[in-house]
Amino acid sequence: MNLDLLITGAKVYDGTGSDWFKAAVGVNGDSITILRGDVRDVPARRTIDATGLAVAPGFIDMHAHSTMTILHQPEHEPKVRQGVTTELIGVDGNSYAPFEDTADLERWAAFNAGLDGHKPDGVWSSVGEYLDLYHERVAVNIAYVVGNSQLRIATTGWSDNVASESDMTRMKDLLRVAIDEGALGMSTGLTYPPGSYASTEELIELCKVVRDSGGMHVTHVRYGTGTHFADPFVEAVKISRESGVALHISHYASLWRRSGQFKPLLALVDDARDEGIPVTFDAYPYNYGGSRATVALPDWMQNGGPDLLMERLADPKARALMREEEDPRQSRWRSPAGWHLTGFRQDRNLEFDGLALHEVAARLGRDPLDALCDLLLDEDLGLSYVGHNSNDSTNVRKILEHPQCMVGSDGLLVGSFPSPRTYGTFPKMLGAISREEGLLSTSEVIRKMTSFPAQLLGLSDRGIIRDGAKADIVVFDEDTVGSRATLETPQVFPDGIPYVIVNGTLVIDDGQHTGATPGRALRRAA
Repeated sequence: MNLDLLITGAKVYDGTGSDWFKAAVGVNGDSITILRGDVRDVPARRTIDATGLAVAPGFIDMHAHSTMTILHQPEHEPKVRQGVTTELIGVDGNSYAPFEDTADLERWAAFNAGLDGHKPDGVWSSVGEYLDLYHERVAVNIAYVVGNSQLRIATTGWSDNVASESDMTRMKDLLRVAIDEGALGMSTGLTYPPGSYASTEELIELCKVVRDSGGMHVTHVRYGTGTHFADPFVEAVKISRESGVALHISHYASLWRRSGQFKPLLALVDDARDEGIPVTFDAYPYNYGGSRATVALPDWMQNGGPDLLMERLADPKARALMREEEDPRQSRWRSPAGWHLTGFRQDRNLEFDGLALHEVAARLGRDPLDALCDLLLDEDLGLSYVGHNSNDSTNVRKILEHPQCMVGSDGLLVGSFPSPRTYGTFPKMLGAISREEGLLSTSEVIRKMTSFPAQLLGLSDRGIIRDGAKADIVVFDEDTVGSRATLETPQVFPDGIPYVIVNGTLVIDDGQHTGATPGRALRRAA
């Protein structure tokens, strides 16, 4: 046996949650071979002496917003340097296929640029064509869920219309085709128009299609429902209960305000699972949120799509109406601090990148709402924000501890001042959360980032170190792995991850990016 790569001397964490074992890990093509005993005479084109280091399966980011930015920057250093080898995109109900109308694709790209980055040149329509954009053209593997926003745009349009019977038939047909072409299920973003205009009943019917395919429903819940606390998650469980679909809740801790709030919400998950409803969730180890800056605007401002939104942003009467409202989202521009803007592309605005909105407003001599509206107009809606969630650290850690929790960075790659989670989520889990705090064992942290998400996504040959598995591999130093990214200096690569291998190809080699782009589109198996 002549191997392409042989990794020797390391502690091997296989991703299952079991303790480490000693072995050599061989790579032949895109597959793993485990070798025990003396391997000094095993022939290999390249040998890495990993004595004192650890080997694990490549990490899987269950909530990624790399959708458009990775097409501009296929080396994808902010993520692959963390050991991420697979990302789930299309989350929050916001995806980029199918689009039968090219004009709608372009409108959507402008509308959502603050979340997923600006669209590159080119046109596509189907999910199959879209996934081809990533296949063996980017550094990491891409898994995809189709957003319900796209289904509504193609049928009911950009407005808050109730879906008719014919609309529902068409949405179901589009969803079936999307899954047949490789989508792993459907995502919903129930605070992001136009997907947020979907009723519970509409989503139940769509989730029945997902159920029949063996796919999953990934949801950004309808924050603002009822008490604004448990009710959004109750709706998500109801959709799963009545449709029979597997439910995965995104960024589960993101809006919790007080210590102890994790208790009833984790009980909601446990009770649903006791009832036989398959519920999982993801979280990140930070107290910072972030999204496209238009989330500070009420739904009526966004009703009808980006063209009408631009008209309303420029309308003094619309701004006056917003000032009179008590929409909780407006705390983002009413707050004196804690809501930082990024993603500026106009030279005249670059001085504002990373500043809090109230600081930007002071420089412009405007009030915060006028400053926000003016900048959104000037930047064609493509701004992002980073802000404090007011999350109690205890809540975050209790969420991460739960056995049904996976890891999702929710990391935006827009602008020069993204959330530190964009560059730091996975090394922070291994460093601060496991090694320094002892919250979880290294084996369990790795399971949450590898085999557990792979199992949910149906990736039977990834997320694990075993004979015949795909060679997505991370080599790291247990003593030094960690992140130094902060809110003030977020674009800092992690420490302690010298090697990352994707589909058998070295992408990070002794701390340097090789320029390789071996990532694949991981289409749903037929």
